[in-house]
Amino acid sequence: MMRCAFLCCLTVVLLVLDTHVIAQRQQPNIVIIVADDLGFNDVGYHGSTQIPTPNIDALAYSGLILNNYYVQPICTPSRSALLTGKHPIHTGLSHDVIYGPQPYGIPLGVQLLPQYLQKLGFATHVVGKWHLGMAVKELTPTHRGFMSHFGYWTGHEDYYDHMSQEGPGFWGYDMRRNMDVASDAYGKYATDLFTEEAVNVINEHNKSQPLFLYLAHLAVHSGNPYAPLQAPADVVAKFAYIKNENRRKFAGMIWKLDESVGQVVEALRANQMLHNSIILFSTDNGGPAAGFNQNAASNWPLRGVKASVWEGGVRGAGLLWSPYIVNPGRVSHQMIHITDWLPTFISAAGGDPSSLESIDGQDLWEILTQNLPSPRTEFLVNIDPRLNSAAIRVGDWKLLYNPQAYGHHWDFWFGPSGRNETAPETQLDVILEQVKSSLAAKAIKTINPEAFTDMKSLRLQSEIHCDPVPENATLTCDSQEYPCLFHIPSDPCEYHNLATAYPSHVNILRAKLRLYNATVVPPRNKPWDSKANPKYWGYSWTNWLDYSPPTLSTQSSELSDSFEFYDLYGDFRN
Repeated sequence: MMRCAFLCCLTVVLLVLDTHVIAQRQQPNIVIIVADDLGFNDVGYHGSTQIPTPNIDALAYSGLILNNYYVQPICTPSRSALLTGKHPIHTGLSHDVIYGPQPYGIPLGVQLLPQYLQKLGFATHVVGKWHLGMAVKELTPTHRGFMSHFGYWTGHEDYYDHMSQEGPGFWGYDMRRNMDVASDAYGKYATDLFTEEAVNVINEHNKSQPLFLYLAHLAVHSGNPYAPLQAPADVVAKFAYIKNENRRKFAGMIWKLDESVGQVVEALRANQMLHNSIILFSTDNGGPAAGFNQNAASNWPLRGVKASVWEGGVRGAGLLWSPYIVNPGRVSHQMIHITDWLPTFISAAGGDPSSLESIDGQDLWEILTQNLPSPRTEFLVNIDPRLNSAAIRVGDWKLLYNPQAYGHHWDFWFGPSGRNETAPETQLDVILEQVKSSLAAKAIKTINPEAFTDMKSLRLQSEIHCDPVPENATLTCDSQEYPCLFHIPSDPCEYHNLATAYPSHVNILRAKLRLYNATVVPPRNKPWDSKANPKYWGYSWTNWLDYSPPTLSTQSSELSDSFEFYDLYGDFRN
């Protein structure tokens, strides 16, 4: 009798505990950290030893390394896909980015992730880059579901003075605290500012409700054309063994980014929040390598750069960490698209993603945390109707044409590989010790004492291996009539166009592409509005359409002429 009573009581206790765990899982803290323009090969866990990323790697080795994860080719489309769950072709944002003087953004009728999460009881905060519209206040973060914003509205800025040069003559300060100009940020390094703000958000959070923190770093995007790569001199000096000056500065920028990740993870631990958190770390697009956008990223060994639909432009460096991941410390090969995060996080938060209307993302929460087969078997890479560019992935096959708009030079493969370093600090055993002693690792060990026992194996599993570029590699794919076909698992570096060998596959993927093309919303891009020029607004970027128009002193014809030597992404041509 006593044994029966004991077993009954134990069952009740276990049921209560199980219910408590389920309740916790329905309301975790969700932290999204987006690195700007980070290349596939710019994180240590993909195999490079050139630039250590110990805190990022600590999350990767104790969570999920996302090895079949895809983003959009450039900033605005990726960020819109992340926050809407909709492919940019369905929001009119598939072509180019939103520049400061352009009066449009994500359509106001579209709900964003913070709006959904607020309805589920979350406190929602954004730190850093917005780049999703600013002409009127309704397009800005605190009017789109975020309770607070500290950061900038345009696409890039100087790391210290926070001036954003969007084009010749369009130059102004861009740092906001909610709707107010944050002039006190002047002269302070952007990565440090955003880290300090993110940590403050965590420290001041009311723990009676779950937290959604979206930390969108400036790093490692290039700044303005006159000083594109910036990091503190003492940090850059750590990388004296890197001979290329631009790559050395870039390494300093990554180091500060990695340092930020560690401080955020430690803040979660210190506030007893890490045990009930989900952390997504993701790039927004492939890296601008070899001087593209005056930057020095690496997507090696993948083909192409940012702003292309080659693998180097869209295969993203990403990881997911949470104590709710079953058997953590593994490499995920499930197909994931950036639109999937909205329904996935709504599911993790206890919401019903099946009630979401007209989204393109799929709920992968159980798929990823329990290592189940993914329901996603295809995704549209992109359709850009103005550049006549498109790519689609169906199963193992990828079809593409006109992969980028900057000349054939950017159709190639760019390093550095980061595999042949000889400096003592780049030796693998030294790097793995750095991982284990990092802030993030120490915090994670309080949750999972068994973490970091299989780092070398995970590192090998997450590397992409390709033979040297063969002499018969396909060099161009510029014909819509004769698109290229690649088998990605066996040819991840896109060497061999198999279109003539597999015409039936080409026909199937072209038919799929036509179905997507039939749903394309015309691009929303607007001409630059000269009234947005910061010189009319105290040399600060602002929501200019909310105010009486200034008296213009520059004719629009003069403005259009001034863009002769300016490229699509706001940087002078090299």
